[in-house]
Amino acid sequence: MGTWFVIGVKPTMFEKTCSNAVENYTLMENKSFDINIDFQYNQDEPISSKLKSLPQKGWVQGNRSNSGDWKVSPFWPVKMPYKIIELDDKDYSYCVIGYPSREYCWIMARKPVMDDSLYESLTKKLVDKHQYTLDGLRKVPQKWTRAEREKRGLTSVQIPDDLLTPDLN
Repeated sequence: MGTWFVIGVKPTMFEKTCSNAVENYTLMENKSFDINIDFQYNQDEPISSKLKSLPQKGWVQGNRSNSGDWKVSPFWPVKMPYKIIELDDKDYSYCVIGYPSREYCWIMARKPVMDDSLYESLTKKLVDKHQYTLDGLRKVPQKWTRAEREKRGLTSVQIPDDLLTPDLN
């Protein structure tokens, strides 16, 4: 659960030009769904383009405490399969989400940056281990100012000050 920054994506129709994409996952108790997903992104350019939101609901398939198989609904009645195919099992600093047709995938991290060697390793695993092509995979621009961080309700732990660009006034 928690905050995840979308670093790379084989995009759905909503993500083809997005930037500053952030997903916040909250485990729900006593609801008709298991996970509340708050997905926010800039439509095009970071900071300067329109802020969009796509709230979603998720359902864990199988054991709720450790299953990597989910269903995610961006809108009723659609429920898309969502499978965690790679996960940093040391400190959960990154994950890769797959889709059965391999048409979509998401490379996500706890911070808005990812070391190039880790990104390359994950894309290699997508191809070699999970049989994806990288056609259409794009890096999602992540450019943050202090004002943008505050507007989104993010903290300096989630986006450290040394990752900020100067405010554009």
